[in-house]
Amino acid sequence: MLILLFVNIVRTLRSIQHIENARQQLELEHKQKQTENHSLQMMQTLSTTIEAKDEYTRGHSYRVAEYAALIAAELGWSSEEIQQLKHAAYLHDIGKIGIPDLILNKPSRLTDDEYNLIKKHTVIGAEILKDITFVPHIVEVARNHHERYDGNGYPDGLSGVEIPIHARITAMADSYDAMNSRRIYRNALPPEMIREEISKNRGKQFDPEITDVFLKLIDENRLILDNQLSPETETAAQPEIDNTISKFISDVVTTIKNQEETKHYDLLTGLPMRALGEQLIAEFMKEHSGCLVFLDMDNLKKINDIHGHKAGDRALKNLGNLLSRYTIDGLACRLGGDEFLLFLPDVTAEYVSDTMTQLFKQFHAIAQADTEIRYASLSAGLCLCTIGDTFADCYAKADKALYFVKQNGKNQFSFYQQINYQAPGSASIARDLRQIADSLRQSGSYAGALDLNYRDFSRQYEYMNQLIIRSSCRCYLVMVTMETAADTLPHIEEIEQALSQMEQSIRQTIRRVDVCTRYSAMQYLIILFEPIETQIPNIMDRIFIQYYKHSKSHSFQPGYEYLTMTEMKENDDK
Repeated sequence: MLILLFVNIVRTLRSIQHIENARQQLELEHKQKQTENHSLQMMQTLSTTIEAKDEYTRGHSYRVAEYAALIAAELGWSSEEIQQLKHAAYLHDIGKIGIPDLILNKPSRLTDDEYNLIKKHTVIGAEILKDITFVPHIVEVARNHHERYDGNGYPDGLSGVEIPIHARITAMADSYDAMNSRRIYRNALPPEMIREEISKNRGKQFDPEITDVFLKLIDENRLILDNQLSPETETAAQPEIDNTISKFISDVVTTIKNQEETKHYDLLTGLPMRALGEQLIAEFMKEHSGCLVFLDMDNLKKINDIHGHKAGDRALKNLGNLLSRYTIDGLACRLGGDEFLLFLPDVTAEYVSDTMTQLFKQFHAIAQADTEIRYASLSAGLCLCTIGDTFADCYAKADKALYFVKQNGKNQFSFYQQINYQAPGSASIARDLRQIADSLRQSGSYAGALDLNYRDFSRQYEYMNQLIIRSSCRCYLVMVTMETAADTLPHIEEIEQALSQMEQSIRQTIRRVDVCTRYSAMQYLIILFEPIETQIPNIMDRIFIQYYKHSKSHSFQPGYEYLTMTEMKENDDK
């Protein structure tokens, strides 16, 4: 009897111990679940805070998560799998915390370096989330949501089913929301254009099966989200500790943002630098019609070479002060070097013409009053724009107008809407060439901007003129002009690359006794010393062959004209 009683007591104690162990296990699991939820809320709050800095991306991660969930439900996934996908998709862009805002929100075309930096957000995100084990597939989604089905994505170049299914779904949701949302550089795309773009990229950018599912959701109008579950509502419903964390993260990010922006003002002119300036102007253009002005200060290099950089800085500072006064109601920024960008809101073409005329006159007066910067002048390309025009398109047109001005004498301004697109004929080139030759021969005082050392070039020209008199040798002055191909609008970086390739080709081809220099924005001058005249076309052909060998661009068609310096001398003597 006692033994039976003892056995029952032992069993009871064991049951109590089991119950206690189970209670402790449940409590541990509950605490772990609370910690996981708390960590997930912190990361979602961080993701939302990052997006909240920019009105154009606010709510993006939430919408991507919801679209991804709709796709997964249509594919027959379980509710648990769908919830896991939503958590992973919500954090797909968390790596953008490591990318500067001014690059993320840049309205104009990204440079190769900037684009490569943005692409790193996938790797940064994967690194941030690598220790988060309670959300399956979260690292895959962060790292691989920019992979393409055809293998041309990043960062790993995966293709087809090599790309994790969670990342393929998120990629579709991410692309749709990007096209369906307003951005700093454009408005949301029309629904029919979005559908066409998605359909066109079936099997290229997107998984074919996922594409078919998503097109079905579009056609059945099932992509309308319930705003009651938006991140803002979730944040408001969180406990006090989560609100405290949210405020802390927001304060930290805001502080970082303010510190970054102070670094993007030019101390010399007081104007915003390129990245910030372009962003501000693009945002302004969303609300105002007006005129975008691409302005260049000519002869800065000449001033720096002759009088030193202090003189050049003084010219830039004077121009910066003027631009600040002329853009009180608008915006101005320094793109870099001698280039500036202005936006004048709510103005007519007549008002802009009067404003630019006054600006040019005042700057000319300032330059003439200072002997060290007297060579400075202005050239500007203008583009009238209306609300709805994209920043990138207006920027390219203003750049094109400036290029036109540079080809036609500088020290003036021109509207894109008024420029003549016909390439200058050989007669006008020859006329320009004679004017240059006269200017060189007279005193070497031509005020145009030469990228290379103009004084040395003019000395060589005068020396060869003396050789012509003494020895009757024959020399030729050649003008090489980089003309734009029909119906093309090259970007400024493409122009500079083409010019660099042309200069390299000239230097590789001409002899040591020949001389070359850059004359204007799109022209080079070459002095050929005693060539056989019939061989000049062959010399120029070799230069152009070298250029086409180096250049991948088809936006330019180099041409040339030449004059015999002997004949010009004989004409002058008559």
